[in-house]
Amino acid sequence: MANIKSQIKRNRQNEKRRVKNRNYRGAARTAITAAREAFAKNEPDTKESVLKAISTLDRAAQKGVIHPNNASRRKGRLMKRLAAFIAAPPVVEEAAPKKKKTAKK
Repeated sequence: MANIKSQIKRNRQNEKRRVKNRNYRGAARTAITAAREAFAKNEPDTKESVLKAISTLDRAAQKGVIHPNNASRRKGRLMKRLAAFIAAPPVVEEAAPKKKKTAKK
C-alpha cells in the first residue's frame, strides 16, 4: 500500500480509468464476437454486425483504450473476412435429382 500522498492519488486515478476503459474494451470484444458468430451462422445481417464492431473499435482507439494500430489490424481482419463472405455465393443445399425408374422387360 502506498504511503506517499501523490501515489495514493495516482492509484485512485488509475482505478477510475481502469473501470471506465473496461467498458469500452468489453464493448469492442462483444461486438467482434457477435460479428464472428454472424459469419459462422451465415446470417443476412453480417455486414451490419461488422460495421458495428468497426465502430466500437474506432471508439476504443479514440479513447486510448486500445492502440490505434491494434484497432486497425482487427478492422482489417474483419473487412477481409467480410469481402470473402460477400464474394462467395451462399451455400444452398440442393436435393439430389431423382433417378428415373426403367421398366423391366
